[in-house]
Amino acid sequence: MDAIAFTRFYKRKRMPVYQLKRQQKLPSSIGEVWEFISKPENLSKITPEAMEFRILTRELPDKIYPGMIISYRVRPLLRLKMNWVTEITHVEDNRYFVDEQRHGPYTLWHHEHFVESIDGGVLMTDIITYKPPGGILGGLANRLFIRRQLRQIFDYRFVALENRFGIYP
Repeated sequence: MDAIAFTRFYKRKRMPVYQLKRQQKLPSSIGEVWEFISKPENLSKITPEAMEFRILTRELPDKIYPGMIISYRVRPLLRLKMNWVTEITHVEDNRYFVDEQRHGPYTLWHHEHFVESIDGGVLMTDIITYKPPGGILGGLANRLFIRRQLRQIFDYRFVALENRFGIYP
């Protein structure tokens, strides 16, 4: 297949959307976990320092709410500094919230955060649905480093939340 035919082939194909799902059990109450995860300023406490995460939004409220816009400066991909804007689109207190990228490094970013009571604590579930930019090159970048970097970020969060709430027995 020559380069032109290769390009036409991939222009006709839809690039896949990827998903990362993480679950974590914490020995805490829903109220305590929700209080922490629904406070925007706490995001920096569970983000790796190497990402140089900084919230740019002034006068940040204590709690998230539907329609809330949060601006960040971060180094998410290849250590490139960029601004990222998300909107909190759905909130049901003590159950879940959803944030979606409005401006940033991805073509699509939809992050669902769920909490539910279990024996002895809380089950937290994160479902991240994303699509890298760049068509076929974005798919290749996902295989080469984006997926791995997202896993590392959520590995870091896992440990940070264990340090905050304890290790589930």
